[in-house]
Amino acid sequence: MVAAASVVVAVGTATGMHSALGDRDGSDTVRPASADGSTGVRTAPMVPSGPASVSPSVSAPASKKASAKASPSPRKASRPPAEDPSTRLYRHPSSQVLDWVQGNPRDWRADVIESRIADRPAAVWFADYAPASITSRVRAVTSGGAAQGRVPVLVAYTIPDRDCGGASQGGAPDLGAYDAWIDRFAAGLGTAEVVVVLEPDSIAQSDCLSAAGRADRFASLARAGRVLKAANPRARVYYDAGHSGWHPAAKQASLLKQAGAASAASSDGIFSNVSNFHVTSAEIAYDRQVLDALAGPSGLGAVIDTSRNGNGAPPDGEWCDPAGRKIGRAPTLNTGEPRIDAYLWVKLPGESDGCKGTPGTFSPSYAYDLASP
Repeated sequence: MVAAASVVVAVGTATGMHSALGDRDGSDTVRPASADGSTGVRTAPMVPSGPASVSPSVSAPASKKASAKASPSPRKASRPPAEDPSTRLYRHPSSQVLDWVQGNPRDWRADVIESRIADRPAAVWFADYAPASITSRVRAVTSGGAAQGRVPVLVAYTIPDRDCGGASQGGAPDLGAYDAWIDRFAAGLGTAEVVVVLEPDSIAQSDCLSAAGRADRFASLARAGRVLKAANPRARVYYDAGHSGWHPAAKQASLLKQAGAASAASSDGIFSNVSNFHVTSAEIAYDRQVLDALAGPSGLGAVIDTSRNGNGAPPDGEWCDPAGRKIGRAPTLNTGEPRIDAYLWVKLPGESDGCKGTPGTFSPSYAYDLASP
């Protein structure tokens, strides 16, 4: 994906976020601009092999501000999530940003990064093809959310030929292996509420496949949704709608329909803006247009990645850790907007697209720039 999206905690994912982070964006994963000028991919997140994998530390640059501010005392424990409890979203206790905050309590940026990023609930990415451990890793996240009565957000990101061979390339070796991986993923979903962001860029960025390859991928995605929802009827599964700066709504809806997104048996709707920067108002308008064109059940809705869209997309179209961006609306399941089910932080703010650091790794300087007022 061009600018991979999100935050995963290394619950065994290859994303570089909370657990299995990913870097996308319709421009979030490292992906070149398409012929129509849109960027669709994200940088693949680094996938930790365990729930508490430690991200590489990044040394803080020397700064006058650092010497001017008294060093805070080390934190013994991170604060509870800062979001309104009514949002009900789960914050996984392990992520690169939390590792950095806990390991750098005297850094002058730590308070801002902790309070404005680390304390927010974010998605957990599963981006590595590790069928033997995927069930237990998914279960570790879903059981943690269930124990708190909160809703975890999981990103399944292992479709073959993902990112069209770009910076986030990888995934299962073939669709048969992917189908089996999804079966194992579904086995860890439990029985409580959970949101699944199914394969960012897999639909919007499918034009690199042959017609037959696209049809086979879409058949696997439709199957994936059915398997996930059959395993846990309370699972809410969302399909890739790209973002408002990519395909026209009618074209995206046509692709989504082929992938099963209009069927209540496999889908709860669509997601957009993963690892990208388009303003929320533009995404709301676009997602409603896609849903109208999709013509599925009336209950289908949309979720929007608001992790880095506070200042909107850069005017020059830059997708790789662009300067001047800010975090967007806090994650919530209560948007107050008809047909918009949630604002989510799919891409964890501060995880690099590949310009501020290795794709998927946490950059405190970038995180501070995004989070500072």
